[in-house]
Amino acid sequence: MSKDAIQSPEAPAAIGPYSQAIRVGNVVYLSGQIGLDPGTMQMVDGVEAQAHQVFKNLRAVARAAGGDLDGIVKVTILLVDLADFAKVNAIQEQYFNAPYPARATYQVVALPRGGRVEVEGTLVLSDKGQ
Repeated sequence: MSKDAIQSPEAPAAIGPYSQAIRVGNVVYLSGQIGLDPGTMQMVDGVEAQAHQVFKNLRAVARAAGGDLDGIVKVTILLVDLADFAKVNAIQEQYFNAPYPARATYQVVALPRGGRVEVEGTLVLSDKGQ
């Protein structure tokens, strides 16, 4: 098995001993993204702004891997407050086309850097040109 690290300068650099994503064959495992602006490495304000930033960060890493958000088959959403579910759900819908990825959502006690939302995903790349 060969595993390759994926890195995009358009997403925040890893803030620990992990990769932004790992590719094994045509499957890419995208690490959780929080609402960090990759240019400043500062958290954006508010759950809606963080959710938008999370999906932009995921898209940047997916593109660096040779895919896009529509190739994501599974996401896991972590929320500090499930009361934000409807807001994050509506924002996710702006970044994906049907059929939407499978999904699990959990409420957690805390996220890094005081984040309100974190999303990780599994991307399957097309066999075309690979």
